[in-house]
Amino acid sequence: MSQQKNSLYLCIIIVNYRTPKLVIDCLNSLVSEISSLPPSKVIIVDNNSGDDSVDLIQDAISSSHWQDWVELLKSEVNGGFSYGNNLGIKKIDADNYLLLNSDTIIHSGAIATLLDALTKYPEGGIFSPRLEWLDGEPQISCFRNRSPINELINSAKTGIITKILNKYDVPLPLTDQVMEVEWTSFACVLIRKEVIEKIGLMDEDYFMYFDDIDYCRRTREAGWQIIHYPFARVVHLRGGSGSVKKDIATRKRPPAYLYASRSRYFAKFYGILGLWIANLLWLVGRSVSYIREIFERKPPQTCTLEARDIWLNWYNPLKPYLQEDQKDEQKA
Repeated sequence: MSQQKNSLYLCIIIVNYRTPKLVIDCLNSLVSEISSLPPSKVIIVDNNSGDDSVDLIQDAISSSHWQDWVELLKSEVNGGFSYGNNLGIKKIDADNYLLLNSDTIIHSGAIATLLDALTKYPEGGIFSPRLEWLDGEPQISCFRNRSPINELINSAKTGIITKILNKYDVPLPLTDQVMEVEWTSFACVLIRKEVIEKIGLMDEDYFMYFDDIDYCRRTREAGWQIIHYPFARVVHLRGGSGSVKKDIATRKRPPAYLYASRSRYFAKFYGILGLWIANLLWLVGRSVSYIREIFERKPPQTCTLEARDIWLNWYNPLKPYLQEDQKDEQKA
């Protein structure tokens, strides 16, 4: 798909999969922002939702007279998070790209504030705002890279192990200060065009999850920094297009694409041996949490069948998550 020739300062991309009401709420929060920004446009990418998303979003665009700054792009397949964002990026030639989840609400002035960081931090390639709940409480959205050792921490769920291996623990403490991080949540991120020109688009062989850490690692390897800029504030409702976070919180079995993405990430950055080491360390940590569950009479601290699912694609971890797999997920 070719880009439109007229270059814009900012292109905002929102990927929709069966969340039309969230998309419309997000657009409503953008109305006052757009008028105060340099030339900008919003691209809504519908990832072949198969419901009434396209009609509802198009009706909202028409009835609200948003046609000048919002365009709805329909994908013929549900290729996942990276695929949808890449469609939007390829559609518009812009100086900067803001990737925005459908389950976000923009505070007044947030985008302009985030754009200010472009000139203040020329070494920054990706910028993230403060993500928060509706009540204003901040969310953890900045992280260290995931490594095989972190898998032991995750599965052990034991304070003393977390403390000993603290420098490998992924979540970074909340802060009100600007800081450089290793990776950040892609619920809302501003990306310079130069980054995309240098490292390419997002890896579409991830269906969902781990694509954000992948892109941040590639950005940093190319010499750019990931900058957390908390003066810009964005509400993130979480879980709009998938059940993964809820499944993990309730210890249910998440969709297979989570584990496929995990396998791809570890194999891509640590090699296949690194993936196996990550899985073995997970099992070591799981033995600790399992013993604690027995003696302290606790419910299971891991998701259903997680010990089996972490080995998904262990023999071919870099294979793409195929369309046939996606159809199975949607039926599940």
